[in-house]
Amino acid sequence: MRTRGSVMVKAPGAYETIDIELDEPRQNELLVRMVASGLCHSDDHVATGDIPVAVYPFCGGHEGSGVVEKIGPNTGGFEVGDHVVFSFLPGCGRCRWCASGMQNLCDLGAGLLTGARPDDPTSYRMHTLGGERVGQMCGISTFAERTVVHTMSAVKIDRDLPLDKMCLLGCGVGTGWGSAVNSAQVRPGDTVIVMGVGGIGINAVQGAAAAGATNVIAVDPVQMKREKASQLGATHTFADIGPADELAKSLTNGQGADSVIVTIGVVKGEHVAQAFAATRKAGTVVVTGLGDITEVGIPVPLGELTLFQKRIQGSLFGASNPSADILRQAQMYRDGKLKLDELVTSTYTLDQVAKGYEDMHAGRNIRGVVLFD
Repeated sequence: MRTRGSVMVKAPGAYETIDIELDEPRQNELLVRMVASGLCHSDDHVATGDIPVAVYPFCGGHEGSGVVEKIGPNTGGFEVGDHVVFSFLPGCGRCRWCASGMQNLCDLGAGLLTGARPDDPTSYRMHTLGGERVGQMCGISTFAERTVVHTMSAVKIDRDLPLDKMCLLGCGVGTGWGSAVNSAQVRPGDTVIVMGVGGIGINAVQGAAAAGATNVIAVDPVQMKREKASQLGATHTFADIGPADELAKSLTNGQGADSVIVTIGVVKGEHVAQAFAATRKAGTVVVTGLGDITEVGIPVPLGELTLFQKRIQGSLFGASNPSADILRQAQMYRDGKLKLDELVTSTYTLDQVAKGYEDMHAGRNIRGVVLFD
């Protein structure tokens, strides 16, 4: 069938919408009509070239929700009409990592940027009208009116939940929330600094507050984001890390923050070094944001790393298990324990994906969302 999708034809570049031929779903695959897609910074990293991909054209989007329209042959567990949220990380359920409760590190994640099927690096479901293969971001491509995904990337949710908000559970919410709760292991009474309060960091603020942190210090140069952070659990806000570091030390008898979560849009080694300096002995720096993924080097004092027993911890999807945690977060939203409506600052059409990222760079969005008809 024919659909439309927002693609990158080269990097650096901008997203543009083209007509796409979409294959029928095969065994263990679903054809999904998209309802909403978040505009996550990772897709912008693809546009800038910070995250290189294997195939162009490349259809973006990895945070989305929709309705199942067709099910591949001999595929169980789903029905036409089911509402699904995508996990941008597939979960095979059999590899060492899935079996150890670390589904976010599933071995199939190695193929996220190939554009192919997660279980077959030679097989594609999207093509140009001329027959050229089109890569799918994380094997799902939520920047498309319809998409074909593997069942390993789909989580079924209750049909009465609003899909235009549930889409955020596919990346930004779990990544931020989990960065605080799972990776930083925030505990009641902690002092936490969150560096960068966009679509990921705002949920790290929510997670730290929910975990019982006494002081949640949000750092962002954009006033609107600082104000939103105050509404969602931040106790203090600053435009840069310097005064946040000073406050954390003043609140902890000079020790520093228990954890610093780095959710800046384009992370550099110097940002990690600033977080490291603001962290107490035996504290944790959680690095969640991305930048140029080929960049090497973090300028931290090796003696301080060893003698102060500090930890620098990476965090992929907030160290979550999407098949369980997406459902848990959906229930938290239903119960009023997780804020989603407040995260969406602007909505766009499929043809406005590039505009959405312009707004993100201009500091106008916490999270922009593409809504489909």
